[in-house]
Amino acid sequence: MATVRPAPRPTRPTERHVDDRSVGQLMSGVTADLQTLFRQEIELAKAEIKEEGTRAGKAAGMYGGAGFAGYMVVLFLSLAAVLGLANVMDGGWAALIVTAVWAVVAAVLYMKGRAGMRTVSPKPERTVETMKENAEWARHPTR
Repeated sequence: MATVRPAPRPTRPTERHVDDRSVGQLMSGVTADLQTLFRQEIELAKAEIKEEGTRAGKAAGMYGGAGFAGYMVVLFLSLAAVLGLANVMDGGWAALIVTAVWAVVAAVLYMKGRAGMRTVSPKPERTVETMKENAEWARHPTR
């Protein structure tokens, strides 16, 4: 013969649910959650630093381009200016014209590289902000 068990009584919203875990178990859970949180924050910081490093590398490439253009100023100052324009005007004036053109190219590349470097932030902004939020939560977890 089967025994009939009474149906469980439904809980009411006004009843409080009591957790059977000890304080030590609760603290252990909080500690594990904090460890996970800090590991995630470190991963976020690594990702941000990598992103900023990529942007810095691109800006450094612009500086390299400016250096190459500066080298070209010297090269074409001695070759193209003297040989190309020496037939039309005095050789010195011809050299100055070619130098001015390459100087403009070098200045434009330098300005682009400098502007790119100004957008690079060495501080991981998002990580700092979330760490501040985490610290605030740790101080006042019920807010």
